[in-house]
Amino acid sequence: MTEIPTRQQRSAEPAGPADTPGPAGPVGTSGPAGTPATRRRGLPPWTLLVAGALLGGALGGAYGVEKPPTYTATSYVIAVPTDKSDPASALGFAQAYGRVATQLAVLANAQARAGVPVSTLQRSVQTATSPDAPMVAVSATSPRRGLAADMANAVSRSLTEHANATRASTHVELLQFSRAMKPTAPSSPSPKVTGLVGASAGGLLGGLILLVRPRRDRDLARTASVPNPATAADAHGQL
Repeated sequence: MTEIPTRQQRSAEPAGPADTPGPAGPVGTSGPAGTPATRRRGLPPWTLLVAGALLGGALGGAYGVEKPPTYTATSYVIAVPTDKSDPASALGFAQAYGRVATQLAVLANAQARAGVPVSTLQRSVQTATSPDAPMVAVSATSPRRGLAADMANAVSRSLTEHANATRASTHVELLQFSRAMKPTAPSSPSPKVTGLVGASAGGLLGGLILLVRPRRDRDLARTASVPNPATAADAHGQL
């Protein structure tokens, strides 16, 4: 006769394949909120470029609006050789006069005509020379258009007087070629230009951040794909 298994015997029988728990998936691939896969979900990386460009453009535009405009006026003096000199000597002395135009000896005589102290002239006046022409350009920058022209004219006149005081020995005469006029447009960059510069800098900063972020994301993905020790032990037991 066939024996009917009792309730205790049925309960003692090993569980079938349907009751065997399956292997757990990799850590971080699924699960409740707060797992690494969920935490890493967010905005795409290129949003850093957009955010950096927008922020930099806004800051650059605000800087261009808040900073007062500056104006630059330029006067020109020319070195002329006398009968005892030649054009080559005049060109050489023009280069020398361009270097001494911003020295204290010249600026001290120009401060009374310009109506500003010597320290202001030292900050605001610059000179430039040409390797092909015996000419010196004297430029002055100021938030006031009239003051910029006055400083340039004062320094160029003082330089002319300083150079002509030694004309008998240098055989070169310095003449005023063109007076500085009041500038009609500012020489400082407009808010549009500063905004573009700020947007470029912000986008560059966002790109530098993106160069660091992908490396960290790959490390997190590699760590999340490793199975936990419990899963590895179950798989070994089944073998």
